[in-house]
Amino acid sequence: MSKFQLVTPAFFTGRPTTKIAQDLLGTMLLYRSPQGIVGGLIVETEAYLGTNDTAAHAYHGRRSAFSEPLYREPGTLYIYRLRANYLLDLVTQPAETPEGVLIRAIEPVIDVNQLISNRGKSGVLVSNGPGKLMQALGIQDQEMNLQLITDSDLAIDLAQRRTPQQITAVPRVGVNAEAASGQLPLRFIVAGNPYISDSRKRDWRDDHGWQD
Repeated sequence: MSKFQLVTPAFFTGRPTTKIAQDLLGTMLLYRSPQGIVGGLIVETEAYLGTNDTAAHAYHGRRSAFSEPLYREPGTLYIYRLRANYLLDLVTQPAETPEGVLIRAIEPVIDVNQLISNRGKSGVLVSNGPGKLMQALGIQDQEMNLQLITDSDLAIDLAQRRTPQQITAVPRVGVNAEAASGQLPLRFIVAGNPYISDSRKRDWRDDHGWQD
């Protein structure tokens, strides 16, 4: 992936996780698959803020083999399975600070036909959800779990970055809304992009919410 401008672990620290989650919007998520490089623009993320976040896997300092990646270096991949779906979380902040960003949706860009083939769906259904995007990329295991992103077949590219016209913060999906952190606006979306997981057609923009 030498022709790309790939982020290093330093990208995932040095500022709040909420800011990192927003900075990821518009960057290109790449995967070096057996069929070649596939990928898309990140259009939806969720921030999870560690021990004080009731929705986080590390709430109250919980630590297990399952959540161990959260306690590792920034830029560590946390790939886990939830209800038959594999999800991708990028660890943020220094080691032992268990925060991260869940990648919730991408807009297909690189080898779209392969993404469609992997997913078995077309249109927005290709990658408008965290489990769907992993299927589209062709990642259906945890082999890269605990790897640094720079040591893995995944990458975040800044060279093909696009700038959102508007980033909207809304509550996260699939968390306990009654818990203390349940309604915090920690999900960040590219407003008007059709690949957002719960988007409505009437909100879609012809330019998909990009400035350029």
